[in-house]
Amino acid sequence: PQEGSAMNRTHLPLVPVAAAAAALAASTTDASAQSNRFLFSIDWQSPSVGTVDPNGLTITEGDIMRPPTSDSMPALLLPSGAEIAIKHDTSLGLPGVCIGHPGGTPCIVEVDAFTFGSDDFFLPNVPIRPGQIAFSVDEFGLGAFVSPLPSVDSEYPVGDSAADTFMNLGGLPPGPVPPAVGRHVGFADGDAAASGSGALYPGIGIKEPTAPLPGPMDAGDNMDALDVVEGAILMGGGRYFSLDSQFPDLLEGVPNSGSAVANGFVGGDVLTLSGAGLPVVYAPAFALGLDLLGPDSDDLDALILRENGVPGYQVSNAPYDWVAGGSDMLVFSVRRGSALIGAPDSIFGVPIEEGDLLVPPVAGGLSPFPGIFVAGENLGLATLRSGLGNHAADLNAADNLRGPLLDCDGDGVEDAIAIATGMVPDLDGNGVPDSCGGGPTPGPVGTASCFCPTVSAPCGNASTTTGCINSSGGGALLTGFGPQIAGASVTSPDMLTLTTAGMPGPSFMLIFYGPSTISPVPLGNGLRCVGPTLYRLPPILAVPAAGTVTYGPGVVLGSTINGPAGTITAGSTWTFQSWFRELGPGPCGGFSNTSNALTITFI
Repeated sequence: PQEGSAMNRTHLPLVPVAAAAAALAASTTDASAQSNRFLFSIDWQSPSVGTVDPNGLTITEGDIMRPPTSDSMPALLLPSGAEIAIKHDTSLGLPGVCIGHPGGTPCIVEVDAFTFGSDDFFLPNVPIRPGQIAFSVDEFGLGAFVSPLPSVDSEYPVGDSAADTFMNLGGLPPGPVPPAVGRHVGFADGDAAASGSGALYPGIGIKEPTAPLPGPMDAGDNMDALDVVEGAILMGGGRYFSLDSQFPDLLEGVPNSGSAVANGFVGGDVLTLSGAGLPVVYAPAFALGLDLLGPDSDDLDALILRENGVPGYQVSNAPYDWVAGGSDMLVFSVRRGSALIGAPDSIFGVPIEEGDLLVPPVAGGLSPFPGIFVAGENLGLATLRSGLGNHAADLNAADNLRGPLLDCDGDGVEDAIAIATGMVPDLDGNGVPDSCGGGPTPGPVGTASCFCPTVSAPCGNASTTTGCINSSGGGALLTGFGPQIAGASVTSPDMLTLTTAGMPGPSFMLIFYGPSTISPVPLGNGLRCVGPTLYRLPPILAVPAAGTVTYGPGVVLGSTINGPAGTITAGSTWTFQSWFRELGPGPCGGFSNTSNALTITFI
């Protein structure tokens, strides 16, 4: 019946067979010859639908997109718009009638899921490593409130979660994995611009934010399919995808696009291309345990597939029977609103939710429905099943990665994972390890104060730009320089330097500091503006004849001699001054003087 419905589509305006086959052959190298190619689609409610990509092609919800770079993921922030990698009408055999229609108006080509069928194996007795499962959610998806920034938890409140891509942060045991709260971290942003959460990380060139509000038109784009082509893999032209169901989305308040039924299929079917370049059913919905409650009642939403090379779909009857090659590994999710949501899965007997990664029903299982291979909670997603939210996270897209996709420092660990777990610093917070470039910008640090105006000068030795005039004939100026973000210094790396110029020499000096700034009080021939309790940085320093001394790097380390109360830590603010010996009695008859004060916040 499924193949019969596919054959009865002659009323649809399709591209000529010869043209489709030629386009397929020409475009196979486009997405398969590159390494680490990040491919995705957007849904029909996205404002980028109907716009023109950097190459002059009009974007639809049936096209497979890529970030605006020729290879891999972008290493730089703020990319230009994403571009089309695979056109739906020439390379997936879908009708060309939707080209040019605007976002927010459904059309009959929406692609929900896509893969070349070369996804990495899930293997028995091999744990699922951190960063192995990449996924996206829609704008209504909630996290489980245990993940570090950036995550669904941080991006959902500001409307940025729908355009972002996340990965599991903690390691998981081999599937099947029953519900247990896990964590995730964001590794690919939509537009690469800092969101309201403050998160900044490499982007893929689509629009955000998208508030979780009902209606046909979204303010930003929703990533709807995901496939990462890794390494020098020969794809052989295989393309596997799923179209959209037509049942209503209760949170959106509108029906889905119905692209599957419009093309003679159902939303639970996995499709591939025939020799003529037209879609045919590869894995029918019923073989996956879908549509058991009625035709087109379920919608396949995420797709992870490892094709075994034998023509057609060989259904898996139990997890890992795909390793021997007798079956195809097909892991999937179902869309919010699917009829089987809440039905018991065939492995654990627990209610299925839209955040779960599923496998076809296991032979002799607990139900005729799909089995849970990785529960949504294990990815750090909220589910109704676990009481972690008033609605569950819809797993829009997923892929099983062989290795790191973004690993600029070559340590074998995904950059987002390394940053989130503290393996590498990302002090400027741009989602890229500082060793790969960037990092805090060296520059002036601190706010100067405690100059020596006439009203405060001890004996008429006033200076409005330095400390009070000393026996060198001028005043001493204290400045800070080092890694800084928005004018604040950083505690790690401990590279701050404090330079005092304009002292008399040869002599000696020290730097003292405290947690506050006070009104000036006389100290020798100068002023003290540092509030109690006072601490000093070791050691006492020699002042050369030139009168300039630089202390550091090592300011933070030097502070540790003063015990916990005097140790500089991230988030603390301290005021510094230099004290030094005059050359004989100074202008006011005293034997010492001070620089201005410098207040520094450490982050």
